[in-house]
Amino acid sequence: MSFSPSDFSFGPAASVLLFVFLALFFVFQTVKTVPQGFQWTVERFGRYIRTLKPGLNILVPFIDKVGHRINMMEQVLDIPKQEVISKDNANVTIDAVCFFQIINPAQAAYEVSDLILSILNLTMTNIRTVLGEMELDEMLSKRELINAKLLEVIDLATNPWGVKVTRIEIKDVRPPEQLVAAMNAQMKAERTKRATVLEAEGEKAAAILVAEGKKEAEIREAEGRKQAEILRAEARERSAEAEARATDVVSASIGRGNIAAIQYFVALKYTEALQNIGLSGSSKVLMVPVDAAGLMGAVAGVTDLLREKK
Repeated sequence: MSFSPSDFSFGPAASVLLFVFLALFFVFQTVKTVPQGFQWTVERFGRYIRTLKPGLNILVPFIDKVGHRINMMEQVLDIPKQEVISKDNANVTIDAVCFFQIINPAQAAYEVSDLILSILNLTMTNIRTVLGEMELDEMLSKRELINAKLLEVIDLATNPWGVKVTRIEIKDVRPPEQLVAAMNAQMKAERTKRATVLEAEGEKAAAILVAEGKKEAEIREAEGRKQAEILRAEARERSAEAEARATDVVSASIGRGNIAAIQYFVALKYTEALQNIGLSGSSKVLMVPVDAAGLMGAVAGVTDLLREKK
């Protein structure tokens, strides 16, 4: 059986389909659309030549090709838990997270073989180095200092890879269970101690206030007694002055021959004597002036004798 060249000829429709297929293939090889947040590297005969930005880009067909599709957005890398021995020989489990962003896609694509794995191993190594130089108390209380130190070291190490490490956060620092129990017991003892000290200080302050109150009360009471004594002394002084003036008046009246003054003076002393006898606590006799009129008559008789004598 023989075939003629006419048997392999294509019709007009097949030629059009072939042309359309070649045109579409040419377009797909030439036009590249890069999504937002990504950048693509372009290689020509296996050598990097340029980077495609987000949007529509044109390549030389069959010569240029896309090498790496680089994510330019900030990414988070979860660091696996690892055990770290502190400076005071405490075995601690550390859990961390790393945030980074690629700023140079060419370096990220061609300066390091596996970027994610490299950042992961570098972060884990520096965590052991930095935390191994610290004691357990510093690990638990200086998270911000640890994060800043790790960020500085790792960012400097990843700079040649075109990577910017934005944050490194220590999520958890977990000591062994026995150490946690000992720390809780120590914390409880410290709190009990502070409570006891505060209670003692409160009792001390209360005792001081009570003593100061008693002292102030005694001072005020003493001042009151002193003031009362002063007032009584002044009253006695005024009474003595009044009695002296009355005696002077009576004496002057007697000197002028006033018999009534003598009667008043004797009756006053008689009355005071009876009052003092009645107020005495040891008195067993009640003195009652039975014949007051006779007494006044006796006084009048005495005055009459004095008048006659005068």
